[in-house]
Amino acid sequence: MKLFNWTNIRLVLMFALVIFLFSFTSKRNESRKLTKSVVVFVGDNAPFVNRETVNKLLIENNKDAQSIGKDKLDLNKLEKVLNSHEMIEKSEVFVSVDGVLKAIVKQKTPIARVFDGDDSFYIDYEGNTMPLSTNFTARVPLVSGKINKKNSEDLAELFRIIHNDAFLKKNIIGVQIMPNGSLIMLNRNFNYQIDFGGDVRVRAKFNNYKAFFQKAVLDSSLYKYKTIDLRFAQQVVCTK
Repeated sequence: MKLFNWTNIRLVLMFALVIFLFSFTSKRNESRKLTKSVVVFVGDNAPFVNRETVNKLLIENNKDAQSIGKDKLDLNKLEKVLNSHEMIEKSEVFVSVDGVLKAIVKQKTPIARVFDGDDSFYIDYEGNTMPLSTNFTARVPLVSGKINKKNSEDLAELFRIIHNDAFLKKNIIGVQIMPNGSLIMLNRNFNYQIDFGGDVRVRAKFNNYKAFFQKAVLDSSLYKYKTIDLRFAQQVVCTK
């Protein structure tokens, strides 16, 4: 049996041709310039950062995407640049077959707005600070009082609970952090204050409040109260 017969030679030549064509095509593809850049936002459509801003970060110092060659792209670097933006939570950058530089962007989600003296900023869903946007104002609870390392994680969880609950998200418009750490909350449609107490038994307190509200709203008694006290277990105490 011959080791080098015509069948084996043809296979070797075909294999070499495939490698050559692949290498040639890859080189030509890398040397081509991009056709354009596209930014796609996913999740919340609130425009805290606009497409123009993201696009400028993508094309860096170039005037437009068509001036950039594929071989000059560092996609990992571009993702890091986008992810470092104060309004962006996560991004994915890639180039399509037809030469389009595409960025899939998920913006940060604000869940509360804090007023601290002359400063104002958002708390995002991860519990981190997020600056205000000149493009859009989020409809989230307004928070006054001190947030520090000791209470920040518990307060972030409380804000997440409000954000994730359709009833609470619609009705709780303000949270005041008292010097002793207790919380006072404001309702959108009624003048009473909610004495929430400390950030313990949070879910139980909210469940008590929702059950009370659904019952009291039927007889319009909510207009009579000045304070709704949720500090006690298994009960809601109202003051006129």
